[in-house]
Amino acid sequence: YYPFWYSYFTSLGFEVVTSQPTTKYSLDLGVKEAVNDACLPIKLYHGHVAELKDKVDVLFLPRMVSVRKLDAETFCPKFLGLPDMIRNSIDGLPEIIDEKVDFAKGYFSQWRLCLRIAKQLDVHGLVVLRAYIKAKKVQERYIADLAKGLPFYSALEIAVTGQTDQQEVTPEPDINLAILGYPYLIYDSFVNVSLFDKLAQMGVQSWTVEMVPPKRLESQGENLTKQLFWHFSNRTIRATYYYLKEKKVDGIVHVTAFGCGPDSMVDKLMELEAKNNNRVPFLTISLDEHTGEAGVLTRIEAFVDMLRLRRRA
Repeated sequence: YYPFWYSYFTSLGFEVVTSQPTTKYSLDLGVKEAVNDACLPIKLYHGHVAELKDKVDVLFLPRMVSVRKLDAETFCPKFLGLPDMIRNSIDGLPEIIDEKVDFAKGYFSQWRLCLRIAKQLDVHGLVVLRAYIKAKKVQERYIADLAKGLPFYSALEIAVTGQTDQQEVTPEPDINLAILGYPYLIYDSFVNVSLFDKLAQMGVQSWTVEMVPPKRLESQGENLTKQLFWHFSNRTIRATYYYLKEKKVDGIVHVTAFGCGPDSMVDKLMELEAKNNNRVPFLTISLDEHTGEAGVLTRIEAFVDMLRLRRRA
């Protein structure tokens, strides 16, 4: 949701400062500040906040509850408590805006949320409405670009700057691979050891949850006898159904965080669905702070080699 918030805050007249891409230092900071049994994404979040806190006047740490209108689906409980974890773990914090993001409260929940945030920032009047409308358009274009198959970072750059200069030449892909999981793992190049770049160099076309057209993703919920409780879990399993049903991929890789409760169920559902659809090869990559690049890439390379041999058989 970065394109929306970047557009909204800049339109209100504020400079948006983000933390730098994840590094070993970010991870080490997060491990130091977070509780021991926190999953990798929570530790990374702590690390990024610790890096950013002395560079800004206000920290925007939204309390993510639900982004689906009039629906019972929510984010992981750890998301709900992140602002409280940060307050009780990290010293020397600036002012924090931790407004609750809960669109299940009604059709105008997002607008009311933006009004509350603007009020905290002492911004009033039509400028708030104009910023909100512009941000909605930016987010819609970003989602549409992803659904067209545009790579995540290219779509993000276009949403923020209006252009992209990512024109790296890679081999013509002969393998299609669905890389599925939660976006804070999938799109963090440090955590996933630049997985998308490595796959592109190997001649593999990667497909993600965000590349599924929104309406097609929504329709896959009919395949579930019961909807999952968690937002990203629902999106991941629905994308699995979509790619298998459309026969768009030669294999599926599920990227997950070690110790993630919801993923322990989602991973098994994905594996069974792949097995029941012409035994599409399925690989799980579990990440934590001890994961090494060599181990991940060795498994991915072996998986891609197997897919090519399978195609020739």
